[in-house]
Amino acid sequence: MKTTLEHIASISTGVFAKPVAEGEIVYLQARHFDENGLLISELHPDLMADEISEKHFLKSGDVLFAAKGNKNFATVFEDQYPRSVASTSFFVIRLRNSKILPDYFALFMNSPKTQLFLKSTALGSSIASISKAVLEKLEISIPNIQTQRVILEISRLRSQEKEIRQKIESLQEIIIQQKINNAIK
Repeated sequence: MKTTLEHIASISTGVFAKPVAEGEIVYLQARHFDENGLLISELHPDLMADEISEKHFLKSGDVLFAAKGNKNFATVFEDQYPRSVASTSFFVIRLRNSKILPDYFALFMNSPKTQLFLKSTALGSSIASISKAVLEKLEISIPNIQTQRVILEISRLRSQEKEIRQKIESLQEIIIQQKINNAIK
């Protein structure tokens, strides 16, 4: 099945707020993630809750899409942090259709083909930005749930394979360096 994002999701912008040293809720910013949407820094509550409207609080399964700058990625919010809101660097995409898994949608958004299309539509000379209108009209291919799960498992296994290859390469480098050092002695 093919459809556009506006038919299966609501899209809202993140919140503009000024973080504080000790807060009650987490303010997710693009700097907390790598270019693949993986969390790279420890999160600490850094916003006061009374400044934030209830509608802005993230729910498990929301997809955050970093629409500003060179690092455009999608990541699925999981309710593992204290209450959280997204910064204005993100669009918060809340899927309304149970026929698409949030993880599959994030994988689709991060695919090279989708990324190339989105980057080609970015506006702005100093800081490129992908508009909500472009996202709403983005055409999405949605296979059945079982196929989505298979695609996600293949992706997970491919990532695991890459990680293992990197470890092997690193260990081989250590062995070679040890042999060179032994030969020099």
